[in-house]
Amino acid sequence: GCYHPVPPDRSGTMIPIEVLLAFLAASALITIAPGPDNLMVLSVGISRGRTAGIGFGLGCALGCFVHTLWATLGIGAVVLASEETFTTLKMAGAAYLVYIGIQAWLHAGKMAMIQLDPAAAEPLSVHLRRGFIANVVNPKVALFFIAFLPQFADPTRGAVWPQLLLLGALFAALTVAIFGTLGWFAGSVGARLQQKPVLAVWLDRCAGAIFFLLALHLATSSR
Repeated sequence: GCYHPVPPDRSGTMIPIEVLLAFLAASALITIAPGPDNLMVLSVGISRGRTAGIGFGLGCALGCFVHTLWATLGIGAVVLASEETFTTLKMAGAAYLVYIGIQAWLHAGKMAMIQLDPAAAEPLSVHLRRGFIANVVNPKVALFFIAFLPQFADPTRGAVWPQLLLLGALFAALTVAIFGTLGWFAGSVGARLQQKPVLAVWLDRCAGAIFFLLALHLATSSR
């Protein structure tokens, strides 16, 4: 008999509700599970307070929009197909994490001083930018989006790129809520711990050490 291709299904929503629910459940589990972004948000929140934790978390979440765009346009796959490009990106990401770690060591105990003089606190935009850059220059995150999003897209439902955009936007929005909440609670815990100046210094140094370890992990990772 003749082969009759199945035409795209345009009768309902672009992505069935059951697929969206499955995607949101998987995304929530992935976002909540311990990982580099979670550790960074926790360490920044505990060592620098709520504003820093929330700002850094939101920055990481906004970086997801960039990775979504790369995955949708196929840029991520093209760029990461090159071993040299992948290595360059991961070393740049590792270097930036080292920079943040050094800043934590150089300004150890600053949060305790901020509690005495709130005007000395860094604005939300500073931490937002740091989280955004730390996420965007991490090629492992780009690889994750390239592998994860297409699993929930279906060519029989029409063009794939609008589906990827929608899925990525939902993932990023979910990450905003989870990382923002995580940063808020970490900051709340940190505010209490920072009341002891000696402990405040060591909290910052621990946060710096976490960034150093994450930088080492990224620098030695492979595709």
